[in-house]
Amino acid sequence: MPLRPADSGKLTRDPVHHPLFARYYARISVTAETRLGMGGVRGRLLAGLSGRVIEIGAGNGLNFAHYPSAVSEVVAIEPERLLRQLAVEAALRSDVPVDVVPGAAEALPVKSEAFDAAVVSLVLCSVRDVPRALAELRRVLRPGGTLRFFEHGKGGGRAMAFTQHGLDRTVWPRLNGGCHLARDPIAAVRDAGFELGPYRRMLMPEKGPRLPTSYCVLGTAWRPDS
Repeated sequence: MPLRPADSGKLTRDPVHHPLFARYYARISVTAETRLGMGGVRGRLLAGLSGRVIEIGAGNGLNFAHYPSAVSEVVAIEPERLLRQLAVEAALRSDVPVDVVPGAAEALPVKSEAFDAAVVSLVLCSVRDVPRALAELRRVLRPGGTLRFFEHGKGGGRAMAFTQHGLDRTVWPRLNGGCHLARDPIAAVRDAGFELGPYRRMLMPEKGPRLPTSYCVLGTAWRPDS
């Protein structure tokens, strides 16, 4: 197992505690699988992965059903207790081995260069320190390892940008588990030293009103070989 030795520091409490938001997210995320087409997005996000995979912010484990059989193991990090419990239940139904463990994105409890791929799905919006979290992902990926990401962030024109920044400064993070609307996931991945591969900007939902949460990106990056 890739877990760090005990003397590196054991978690004494959950690094994230948003019980009300966790209950809300657990309900709406299941609905979004079909109504917003999230199930299809998860399938595209994970297609072609193989070997050992680390998933950061696994939530209630909805990605687990979409991992291809070539994946030998998934280590799923989830800091919020209720969502982690739901992820454990989802792991038991998964066709690939999934180990759900507590931990924070900024200090992953795993060894360096231990994984062939890493997955972040609607996670970078809510981590406290995005550069540190992405640096941790680089650390735990082997050279040449793959980063798959599906994130929402800034988008739209001036009016939408004003709305996103205004919500970030006021009520949105407090009501939505630390989520921020105006972050730029592509710039963050590039600035962290990953080599960007193909990515696609998309709207969720694809039809209907454009909301502050609608501007998403689905893509691939790699840890450089050197």
